[in-house]
Amino acid sequence: FPVSYWRWDDMLAANETGFFPYTPATNLLYGLKESIAMLNEEGLDNVFARHDRLAEATRRAVQAWGLEVLCQNPGEHSSALTAVLMPDGQDADAFRKLVLERFDMSLGNGLGRLAGKVFRIGHLGDFNELMLAGTLFGIEKGLRLSGINSAQGGVEAAMDYLDGV
Repeated sequence: FPVSYWRWDDMLAANETGFFPYTPATNLLYGLKESIAMLNEEGLDNVFARHDRLAEATRRAVQAWGLEVLCQNPGEHSSALTAVLMPDGQDADAFRKLVLERFDMSLGNGLGRLAGKVFRIGHLGDFNELMLAGTLFGIEKGLRLSGINSAQGGVEAAMDYLDGV
């Protein structure tokens, strides 16, 4: 590489004058502009309320399946995602792989000491009740196919909750 690629002082000097010696990721800037417009159109209070509703519906599905939400303290539950603890002896990564291969649906993995022990369900962003129903159905079907849990009713529990709010 030319020496200029590694000369940060040149970049810093250009930035001080309001310019930069590289091409910005303009597609990301357009995406940011549209995301902000979407947030403003729905209203932040409505966005936060939607995330809260979808998160609670997800937790009710997990409970109906007989599984545990990793976070034990309801006051600390996340409206962004729900981490689900797998039963002892079950591999969360093998379950995630089955769901990905069978339903083309990606679930988050456990990080650090939770690797292989939990999977994560995201319910944040441009996400609605119908998307959540599809996600929960894929998980419920995956649980049955993998032999981890034959319990049904998670999707129904989530939808019943959403019908009441």
